[in-house]
Amino acid sequence: MAIEIKAPSFPESVADGEIAVWHKQEGESVARDELIAEVETDKVVMEVLAPDDGVLVKIHAAEGDTVESEQLLATLDAAATATASAPAAGDSAGKAAAEPAPAVDSEAVMGPAARQLVEEHKLDATKIEGTGKGGRITKEDVLKHLKEAPKPSAPKPAAAKPAAPAAAEGPSGERVEKRVPMTRMRARIAERLLDASQQTAMLTTFNEVNMAPVMELRRKYKDQFEKTHNGTRLGFMGFFVKACCEALKRFPEVNASIDGSDVVYHGYQDIGVAVSTTNGLVVPVLRDADFMSLADVEAAIRDLGLKARDNKLSIEDMTGGTFTVTNGGVFGSLMSTPILNPPQTGILGMHKIQERPMAVNGEVKILPMMYLALSYDHRLIDGKTAVQFLVAVKDLIEDPARILLQL
Repeated sequence: MAIEIKAPSFPESVADGEIAVWHKQEGESVARDELIAEVETDKVVMEVLAPDDGVLVKIHAAEGDTVESEQLLATLDAAATATASAPAAGDSAGKAAAEPAPAVDSEAVMGPAARQLVEEHKLDATKIEGTGKGGRITKEDVLKHLKEAPKPSAPKPAAAKPAAPAAAEGPSGERVEKRVPMTRMRARIAERLLDASQQTAMLTTFNEVNMAPVMELRRKYKDQFEKTHNGTRLGFMGFFVKACCEALKRFPEVNASIDGSDVVYHGYQDIGVAVSTTNGLVVPVLRDADFMSLADVEAAIRDLGLKARDNKLSIEDMTGGTFTVTNGGVFGSLMSTPILNPPQTGILGMHKIQERPMAVNGEVKILPMMYLALSYDHRLIDGKTAVQFLVAVKDLIEDPARILLQL
């Protein structure tokens, strides 16, 4: 029985996608719900799963082809079996017999970023240990393999003694260049960042916050918090998300967006949390974050981070958002100017916690300080409002009890 395998249904905000990788080839057997292909859109990588057991008899869209929503991708013969799939394959029997099984298995659990690195460096995927879900080979696994693999020594020429100095000096003079096309997601990210810088009157204001009160609160209650909330860890991001929600209520312009000549004021706080992945920066959204507890925020951020790492984020996870929080401090950034995520008009940048000498009541004390950066669209938000918003966040973080008391 022939079954049509179609592309996922794209939402209205996504026009089309691109076949990133086929994990199965024509003539190979597949199991129900097994990953057979990945379709990369402007926002997420969507998985195509086998609807039933059978043999993949025909692929209608090759890797790199652009496909539309619910377009026919392949045909599956549900009546065929694995033993019957070999002679039915489009490739010759000799080629199918010569191809070792481990290589096929490794291809089946390799992500698009990892596959690209393997092809560039001409690696044997069967020798790479996969640490991803179900033994999936990730980009980090390939990079680790490259780092640990012994570098092959240059072969010695026939006249070894006179040619040895030249052979030793050869690699130092190499000027290697590579040209690879941008992934669809990276190209879209570049386009949106360029639009944000060209179509908004973006300005950034800075302040610094004393993290000692939050750090002390976290040190005192983190173990009890984790036990009470089923393993959810108490981090810093939850405090900043809740502080932003309270500050956004006080300054609705920062929570608004511009739609043509209209200003749209949002009566809710959907906070986007920027997450860095191997495919690029993504911003999943915490819906109604103002109604979430600190534990709910931390648990939701953890879940979204895991989904982003495994390319499991859906379009719905990243749609909308009225304000964004990004944390460059996890990578060691001391200060930066975050770029707006249109149509939002504000984004808060967190940074590295650094001990610095500060003047406190006429005395010099060493305090754990963090620089905060608020980038905002000056077309809607005045400098006074932006500064007051950032000061409100600072006051809430330096006295976290205010978050609970809404002071």
